[in-house]
Amino acid sequence: MPLIGITVSLLAPEPPKQPYERYTLTAAYAHAIAAAGGEPILLPPLPTLATGSLLDHVDGILLSGGADIAPHRYGEETIHPTTYGIHSGRDELELQLVRAALARKLPILGICRGCQLLNVAFGGTLYQDIPSMIASSLAHQQHEQGVPGDEPSHAAHLAEGSLLASIYGTTTVWVNSFHHQAVRQPGAGLIVSGRADDGIVEGLELPSAQFVVGVQWHPELMVETHPEHRALFAAFVEAARTAQLTRTINTP
Repeated sequence: MPLIGITVSLLAPEPPKQPYERYTLTAAYAHAIAAAGGEPILLPPLPTLATGSLLDHVDGILLSGGADIAPHRYGEETIHPTTYGIHSGRDELELQLVRAALARKLPILGICRGCQLLNVAFGGTLYQDIPSMIASSLAHQQHEQGVPGDEPSHAAHLAEGSLLASIYGTTTVWVNSFHHQAVRQPGAGLIVSGRADDGIVEGLELPSAQFVVGVQWHPELMVETHPEHRALFAAFVEAARTAQLTRTINTP
């Protein structure tokens, strides 16, 4: 069973009941991986994890959603008023994880923030705030409209011939949306493989790799109500299984 490392968020203390920092992850990520045949393991935001021996045993990396990436990571010194929850340790771990996973030819799946982090790791940039920077944007924070998280709120149009289109078996997929930032300039080597009707990037991938994919939506929340999203996790875990077999063959 392939082992999938999933990054987590860090919550600040909330005295007096919660006086300590806490790691947190929506359970749906682990459930989706397990349902697809993978074995999830949670990765706390400690940069040393990416340089230690753990990645010698992990078969795939899932970059989960969460708060915003520090703007200086993509060349901006000004922090927009809506940018929130910056955690340097998480940024650093995930950037190092991308580099280490690429060096080991491990599959990577980035979800929401994870899609943005993947782009930043390749030198790309982000819109710090969609509503104030893109006048024609859709409502990309569907909870503000009262749409449940396990239901879609808009379409994502997938590029013909892309890995995402191959996985979903279509060029239009209905997705949910919980983000105020988005990919602006794609990083070197990445292609945009999905967009919303307003042009916001919904999918990224690295054609030169077996499986390096970022999606701006949250498929883990829809695998039960909209089972077409199971295909993404199935493809990711299958790529991890291939990586696991390759490592086993190459291990003396």
